[in-house]
Formats: sequence, C-alpha cells, structure tokens
Amino acid sequence: MSNTPLSRRAFVGAVGLGAAALSRGRTFAATKTPRKEESAGMKLGMVTYLMGKDMDCPGLIRFCTETGLEGVELRATHAHGVELNLSKKERAEVRKMFADSPVELAGLGSAYEFHAREPAVVRRNVEDAKAYARLAADVGAPGIKVRPNRLFDDEDPDITCERIGKAWGEVAAFADELGVEVRMEVHGGGGSANPANIRKMLDHANHGNAKVCWNSNPGEQDRDGSVRTNFDLLKHAIGLVHINEIGICQYPWRELFGLLKGIGYKGYCLAEIPYNPEPERFMKYYRTLFDLYTGTYRYPRG
Repeated sequence: MSNTPLSRRAFVGAVGLGAAALSRGRTFAATKTPRKEESAGMKLGMVTYLMGKDMDCPGLIRFCTETGLEGVELRATHAHGVELNLSKKERAEVRKMFADSPVELAGLGSAYEFHAREPAVVRRNVEDAKAYARLAADVGAPGIKVRPNRLFDDEDPDITCERIGKAWGEVAAFADELGVEVRMEVHGGGGSANPANIRKMLDHANHGNAKVCWNSNPGEQDRDGSVRTNFDLLKHAIGLVHINEIGICQYPWRELFGLLKGIGYKGYCLAEIPYNPEPERFMKYYRTLFDLYTGTYRYPRG
C-alpha cells in the first residue's frame, strides 16, 4: 500500500494545536458529546475517508465533538498523519490526545488486501497489516480494517476466498495477542463484496478475532428489498459497521439498524460519506437521523 504520511514536523505541530485547544478553555469535555463510558447501544462515528481526509487529529476531535459524533476511524494516508512511521513518543501522544477527549479512536482503516495471486504480494500485505495492528495497539485503537479488493474472472473464487481468508486469519491471530480486532470490510469487485464470499473467507480465517466490517453496499438486498439473508451470513462476526447516505432512500436503513439491535450490537456505525460544503451543519442532521432510526433521539442531547 502506498502511504503519504505527514512529516514529523507537521505531526508534532498538529499535536501542539491539540494541546493549545485544551489550554485555551474550549475544552473537549465541555460539549454535548457524551463521554465514552456513558454511551449505550450503537454508537455513531465517522470514517476520515472523504469527509475528514484533510483534518488533523485535533481538528477531527473538535469536529466530532461539535457534531455529536462519539468516535472516528482514521484512514491511512490522510492528513491526520497516524501512520506506521510514528515514533513511540508520537504514538503515545496520539493515544493521550484521544484518551483526554470525549471522542474515541474507533479504529484504524487500512487498504491492506490479501487477494493477489503472487505469494510475495500477499506476504507483504500480511506483514504490513501486522505492523498496523501494532500501531493500533500503541495509539489505543481497538481494531484495524483490512479488505479484499477483488476476485478474478480466471480463478475459481473459492480458491481466492481461501487465500484471503487464511491471510486474514494469520493477521487476526497475531493481533489477538495485542487486543486488536482485524475487521474485514465487505468490499471489492468481481464478487469479493458478496456477503456469501465474505463468509467463505471468514470460515477459512477460522479465528474468533477475525471480525467483519459491514459496509452497507448496494446489491445486498433480495428481491423483496431485504438484507436479512446476507446479514445472517455474517451477523455472528460483525465488529464494525460502515454506513453512508442514511438520508436517501437507497438502502433499507431501518431494517439494518433493527437487525443490529437484534444481535445486541453495541459497536460503532461509522459514517463514510463525501465531503459536504457545510460539514458541521450536515453532520448534525446526520446525527439526528441516526438517533431517529435507532430510537435514541432525545432533546436536549447533552
């Protein structure tokens, strides 16, 4: 995977901005966002992919706090600069910044993928994913996201799914020792985003720390518009949920949230959405919609 992290100087500057924000009196705690330990049921957060790609860590914390988001998944290569090249001290600074705020570091999002037919490519991605799990443990993130990215037209999909699953299982076993989940995103072309194929990968992973990141993809509905059949294939292993345009009638959002409630899911639903020219205003609407869908709307929130 190609990474373009911030320079050390830029990273340290960003951490300094976070400390300054705390000292100026606009403290992160004096907000309407509940503390992590007060949250109950499903939690709403965001993925930095697209919406937050140009925000540093202090900016993300301020944005989430202002808009009522409880957590954030930091996507690799974005402006926050939380990358493999961080020193031990810098990793500790990131950990403390989030621990001292009302916003939880919900996970780290990578693009490490295990579908390649070349063993050396798969091995490189496995080892990099292990290093990423170590980074997650150091900064206090409970999980990392990995992905399949495709199946091949000229290879039996069962063979590809087995290759992906075994690599996933190896990373999951390694990360389990660190207390870090390995969440496979339901993602990719050629059928790799088909929940039935993700289930095959999961079975080959054969490890309890191999979790699924439900991705709310189009095409998961049956002829009646329900996602229940596909959801049931993966429900026992869901460790993270990505959601997108919940204000648009293009996915059975009410059913999805009902299914998540039905399995007692208390993890994060992370908004993975394009940038909006009025981001704070937009995400406040998003927060309200999520609360209405999940039956947790209340006024006032704080």
